Amino acid sequence: MTQTEYMVHPSIDPIIVSIGPLDLRWYGLMYLVGFLFAWWWGNRQCRMPHYADQGWTEKRFSDLLFWAFMGVILGGRIGYVVFYQFEYFIENPLYLFDITSGGMSFHGGMLGVIAVLWIFAAKTKQSLLAIGDFVAPLVPVGLGAGRIGNFINGELWGRVTDVPWAMIFPAAGPLPRHPSQLYQAALEGLLLFIVLALYSRKPRPVGAIGGLFLIGYGLARFVVEYAREPDSHLGLLSFGWSMGQWLSAPMVVAGVVLMLLAYKNKNNNGANA
Repeated sequence: MTQTEYMVHPSIDPIIVSIGPLDLRWYGLMYLVGFLFAWWWGNRQCRMPHYADQGWTEKRFSDLLFWAFMGVILGGRIGYVVFYQFEYFIENPLYLFDITSGGMSFHGGMLGVIAVLWIFAAKTKQSLLAIGDFVAPLVPVGLGAGRIGNFINGELWGRVTDVPWAMIFPAAGPLPRHPSQLYQAALEGLLLFIVLALYSRKPRPVGAIGGLFLIGYGLARFVVEYAREPDSHLGLLSFGWSMGQWLSAPMVVAGVVLMLLAYKNKNNNGANA
């Protein structure tokens, strides 16, 4: 297949509309889509008998959602700076607050959410694992929407390839590449949501749903990283793994351990009802 036969990224304007000094961007809209879906699905979960019996109400969930949203934003930005731009941050600490330059990390966002959920659990005297089980199914759609935002922006493209569905990203040069953003949207977003939604329809041992999320996301991200172009300033690290793979592998291990412990202790802890 010649270069002219490959699809070319349409170079969509990242700004949907400008109102005075304010710009509505596609990536920001994707965050809003993820937030609204989490709000809708979380309220739906509150009406499921096994979650209602655990004390979940729309009011409690509304409080939790605000905390989780703050954890995503703060943790995502801090994680990106620490994991991917640490040397630049050391030279220019104010870069942490330069949100106009972009840069969010899922792994940082996850750590931010865990931190605020731990605080929320302490304030409400709930189990952190039980809260994690409730939150886990709310996350994937937002992740998928974010990857679609990356695709619209023509960023975080894949590695050079000759597969028939390869795409030329003008900002990355003339060679065709994997549209890895769409792979991630499909696996980390749609597929992971379906798996978690089906699994969480019935009571599960405390920690099992959160563990499944860690396994599912970690595996999906690890696999897709083989098609995604590594960050240019980091390249491939030990074992030929990217930073994304090094951050995802511990998630899989932690998820497996969490699920094993959940099922081992289910007779003592009870089901996630």
